[in-house]
Amino acid sequence: MKKLIIFFILLSVKLISQTSFNVVYEADYKLQYKMLNVQNAKLEEAAFALLINEKESYFKNMNKYVGDSLRYEKRLDENSSNGKYFTPFRENIGTTNGKIYVTAPISNKNFKYEENNDIDWKLINEYKTIGRYKVQKATSKKYGRNWIAWFAKDIPFPFGPYKFNKLPGLIVEVYDDNNEYHYTLYKFGKRKYVCKSANMNTDAKFVEKSKIFDYQRKEIADQNQFNEVIEDKETLNMLRKKSSERAKQYNPIELSIY
Repeated sequence: MKKLIIFFILLSVKLISQTSFNVVYEADYKLQYKMLNVQNAKLEEAAFALLINEKESYFKNMNKYVGDSLRYEKRLDENSSNGKYFTPFRENIGTTNGKIYVTAPISNKNFKYEENNDIDWKLINEYKTIGRYKVQKATSKKYGRNWIAWFAKDIPFPFGPYKFNKLPGLIVEVYDDNNEYHYTLYKFGKRKYVCKSANMNTDAKFVEKSKIFDYQRKEIADQNQFNEVIEDKETLNMLRKKSSERAKQYNPIELSIY
């Protein structure tokens, strides 16, 4: 038993500290989301890749996935903020059976945190078909939202998009009851390879998750971010006001840290 515990500790350390990830399957998801908590907020879209093997998964935004690959191959400058690969979803999320590990670049600095993988699902005796998969319904309350998930037992991996996992099959669709964050699987297949650029933030500083929440909000409301590029005071004040308003309207996927 002691050896087993040590094994999982080492596995977890490896997942968060390594650059590469051994991929066996890849699941690609589309996210429709509302970044701002205002009436008639614009519905935006983003794509994500979920890399899977027998014991763990790795989740990252598709633009970041491609951009990091190019940086690793030295085909894109290390510090480039190339607009083509920009994304507001900059986290790398690694999932094992017991822990979730997140690295998050904020204001040109890399941070990381971990949390227990303890999401609790209620299985519902309700079924439907999504694409070619028969799926079952499950519900959970997590991160300040009520979630509905549909998972496929025919795909025997307990993983899903973002931090959603621990169901007896791959999550094909998951969304909150206000439909502000809605993930849908659009591609799944076997892809046996080594992703050498899975985690490019191995130098990240460890902090508590609550501090990450504070850092992200401060970054959005940064009143000084325009100082060096805009000299006109009237324009500067207008942009600062908009930045402050945007921070108040910010609608993150996690409304609470648990």
